[in-house]
Amino acid sequence: MSNRTYRLCYSWSFLLIAILVSVKSLVAADYFDESTGITVFAFDQVTIPHTQNLKLEMYQPQRHPANPVVQRGDAGSVDAHGVQFYGSILKEAGKYRLWYVAFDDQVKSKVASARWRAAYAESVDGVTWTKPNLGLVKYAGNTNNNLLNMGGESWGFVNLKVIRDDADPNPSRRYKMTTHVYFRHNSRLGSLLPFVSADGLTWKPVKDVRPVKGEMKKEDLLLPSVHFEPCGGLYQWQGQYLITGQNALPGVHHYQGRVARTYRSRDFINWSSTSSIAFVRSLQYSYLGAGKSRQGEQNHEGISVWNRSNLLLGIYGRWHGSSEWKDVRVDLGFVLSNDGLHFREPENEWTFLKCGKDGAWDQGGVLQGQGFENIDEQTFIYYGSWDPRATGGPEVKRGGIGIATLQRDRFGVLRVDDSGKGYGDYQLPDVTSEFVTTAIAVENISHFYVNAEGLGPEAILKIELLDDQEHPIKGYSADLQQSGFQALIEWSNAAMPLPKQIRIRVTFMGKKNADIRFSALYLRP
Repeated sequence: MSNRTYRLCYSWSFLLIAILVSVKSLVAADYFDESTGITVFAFDQVTIPHTQNLKLEMYQPQRHPANPVVQRGDAGSVDAHGVQFYGSILKEAGKYRLWYVAFDDQVKSKVASARWRAAYAESVDGVTWTKPNLGLVKYAGNTNNNLLNMGGESWGFVNLKVIRDDADPNPSRRYKMTTHVYFRHNSRLGSLLPFVSADGLTWKPVKDVRPVKGEMKKEDLLLPSVHFEPCGGLYQWQGQYLITGQNALPGVHHYQGRVARTYRSRDFINWSSTSSIAFVRSLQYSYLGAGKSRQGEQNHEGISVWNRSNLLLGIYGRWHGSSEWKDVRVDLGFVLSNDGLHFREPENEWTFLKCGKDGAWDQGGVLQGQGFENIDEQTFIYYGSWDPRATGGPEVKRGGIGIATLQRDRFGVLRVDDSGKGYGDYQLPDVTSEFVTTAIAVENISHFYVNAEGLGPEAILKIELLDDQEHPIKGYSADLQQSGFQALIEWSNAAMPLPKQIRIRVTFMGKKNADIRFSALYLRP
């Protein structure tokens, strides 16, 4: 091969690589943020109340091969003893930001909670994380650590959640954090302490309070002086701030053990004294009696929330109780809410993610963090670990942060269920497989997309827009044959404007309609 030929081949090789990289980047960048529009998920029986010959199939995620993606630090570091992902992840300006709870190995500390501190990490791809030297807090004689400045005080945090609030006119309150701190009454009880920040790194409490050995004074409480373990989730809904957490006190009804409870605030400073029950597992309606709060099937530490604009997706702890700590386990479950207050399981008592086997980094128990990201063709659900079996015994190192993965937004699917057609002499060959949504407000909506697979010339999704009384809207009909995470629906002859509310009918058509797996519809401005 001549030098000229070699140079040409070399140049063309680089050009081809550049084109492939550009195409991949373009495809990745082409995905819109599904949380900014209306999503109709396959498992949402409130938005999809009407079905025929369809069945729901929920998907369990896979563990990422790089787990745990955030590990404990070296001996003597701020998180040498524990990395607890009762925390949050936000994506900003192409970077992922992570807030978590760090637990050091200074066991001579007189108050254990004072060793739990708020810490920070960041990533460009969501998998490889760094703990930057923020230089904000002095620890072990220097400021070379990733601890957050929480108002110049050393608070002991068990749980924290962070949101970004661009609607707040005060830039010093752009970031909001809720935390679980302790206070002293007749015993050691948990309660809420909120913080605000301009940059997510330097924080201050919403009221002028000072800790005593890492704990809150009773006179500074923002919530009633009952034991409440807040900050399973922090979110905004219809103009209010809401937190979920764990509570085992009797409500209007007496449930067994821990349930998910919600408190609310209009301004993030003043919090309601009243609360609501967010979620109760079906098995908790059987009360086992006093003194058995560790036993039975329960919730654990509230619900971490992915705010999808028109609904909430949530992860909660599935507590498998026992009379002794050595037999307790915690898995993760999956719930959703359409009203921002009441959560339900799309499949009763279904386990979303089981805790790891003995010997694994997430053995014994897994924790719900508020970390949900759609990255390219995958959905990342970040989670933590805590083995409850060690409770009450000698301290053991704990924690880390892992990723559970699904195909992008494919938590579950609707698929054809032929059992509705009958058997033998009772076959009904013309029965269709379809669903119709409830009425959906579509002001400013102009684009519709489908997340589905298995489509083709003989496996078609027929999509029709209907008015509120289910009359077809002229021109708004399409036959979709192309699979994809965000397949654009192109209408046959859409001319007239849409009414204020519409319903959507989706029919599974073709000889191979049993191959279709419908995950979601997206309605976009």
